[in-house]
Amino acid sequence: MRILAFVVILISLCAIGPIGESDMAGAKARQKSQQKAVRYACPMEPQVTSTKPGKCPKCGMTLRLVADKIDVNGGSPISPASGDSANRAAFSSSRIPDVRVYDENGKSLSFYGDLVKGNTVAINFVFTTCTTICPPLTATFRRVQQELMERAPDVRLISISVDPIVDTPERLHQFAAKFNAGPGWTFVTGDKSEINSLLRALGAAVADKNDHTPMILIGNDRVDYWTRSYGLSPPEALVRVIAEAAGRK
Repeated sequence: MRILAFVVILISLCAIGPIGESDMAGAKARQKSQQKAVRYACPMEPQVTSTKPGKCPKCGMTLRLVADKIDVNGGSPISPASGDSANRAAFSSSRIPDVRVYDENGKSLSFYGDLVKGNTVAINFVFTTCTTICPPLTATFRRVQQELMERAPDVRLISISVDPIVDTPERLHQFAAKFNAGPGWTFVTGDKSEINSLLRALGAAVADKNDHTPMILIGNDRVDYWTRSYGLSPPEALVRVIAEAAGRK
């Protein structure tokens, strides 16, 4: 009888062993699946990703570290880019601070009250000593301004310096003249703290001016409609987006 009982217990232990190992392996797999997959992505082109730091091949921006949460049920990574797009779509005029700025002629202005309020605007971000994306960004803006003269002549273009300490109104005036900027296009600088708060509010703040975004923020303040577009897109594509914003009621 004792021998029979011993055999039953032994059989039970053997049966439990593989199940326990399976559970342990499953637990390890779940733990591994819950870890974050580290990768780098372009702030402007979120579909451009890499497992190593570097520059975006499309726009030249520095790739930023992001972490994708892995679906523990075996699905695809949940990309933060989709959430970022949602946040960008939810931008509102109420987020724009009415900070004191200066235009290329040295005139003091309230950013929201004098430049944005009641208008359709297209805003980009540059600095005068830039030798990479700023010249083509500004040249594209000039083409956009010329084409808007027929489709939406009341649209205001705004170029905000991301280097306000160096970019005095005088330097901005020379920069504007270099690209033949016409009336209705304002170049903005100001106190560094004021400009920094403005850049943060517009989603364009960076620690290094060379990493500034090539995006254009486009908005119709009358209806509080805002969107973003890639600043190095063909001028005609940007004109379509801006004209669409201007036509919203």
